[in-house]
Amino acid sequence: MIHRFENPDLARGWCAEERGHGRTLGFVPTMGALHEGHLGLVRRAREENDRVCVSVFVNPLQFDDPGDYERYRRDFEGDAGLLAEHGCDMAFTGTLEQFFPRSGGSLEAVARVDPGPVAEGLEGTFRPGHFAGVATIVQRLFEVVRPTRAYFGAKDFQQTLVVAEVARRMDGPEIVVCPTSREASGLARASRNEQLAPDQRREAATLHRALVAARERWRAGERSAAELAAAMGRVLEPAPLAVEYAEVRDPERWTATAPDAPLERAVALVAAKLGRVRLIDNLRLDDAP
Repeated sequence: MIHRFENPDLARGWCAEERGHGRTLGFVPTMGALHEGHLGLVRRAREENDRVCVSVFVNPLQFDDPGDYERYRRDFEGDAGLLAEHGCDMAFTGTLEQFFPRSGGSLEAVARVDPGPVAEGLEGTFRPGHFAGVATIVQRLFEVVRPTRAYFGAKDFQQTLVVAEVARRMDGPEIVVCPTSREASGLARASRNEQLAPDQRREAATLHRALVAARERWRAGERSAAELAAAMGRVLEPAPLAVEYAEVRDPERWTATAPDAPLERAVALVAAKLGRVRLIDNLRLDDAP
């Protein structure tokens, strides 16, 4: 049986009781509209912890497009039922005012958390304020749950850096980044994929093909960020995509702009819009875990 709470204070009490019994807590923060990628995180958390809990909250603080926020699917009961089938012990949601009581439910009244320098460039450039919204809700969720470990997917690479910085400042929890879950075409699973028509879904797989092209150049000995990015560009250019960026970074020394020196490690990152749906993906080029 799964415990369902529609108020974060009730979830806080459940978590405190579990910790009081000496149990480890695995936590998966989500915005709902769950898919196999989320469920994979839940299964990993189940393997590594005594109890597993999941938050389901469409966080308005991290949306720069009001239309995107309105279109995002919401079905807490359906998501909770799915989580129960995959080993989740507790799922909770809440309102903006419940998470941030002093705000009175006003977005403007919520004090934002500084996401740090890892938020600069790429997503930080194309989605101003997004990572402040992410850092703010993640910090609050960690305060509610106080988990032993928190699980995130590698698809949102820069976000994992922001979350790790939040955890570092709070002296925990341990952040576990799990491999990107992909469809057979290579398309990274995302809740927004539901908004794609079948032909768009096929075109969306171009992002992964571009990343693979960069990895092939890396394996052939290329170490220039600019040349690796150019390899992605050649794949993306013919596709009906509005490309925002296709760039390469050192994953262990984040910089707002691409490094000029030859790379020892590399991650390729891409973002593009297909119709009104925004897609992102990334791939480690040096085969590091």
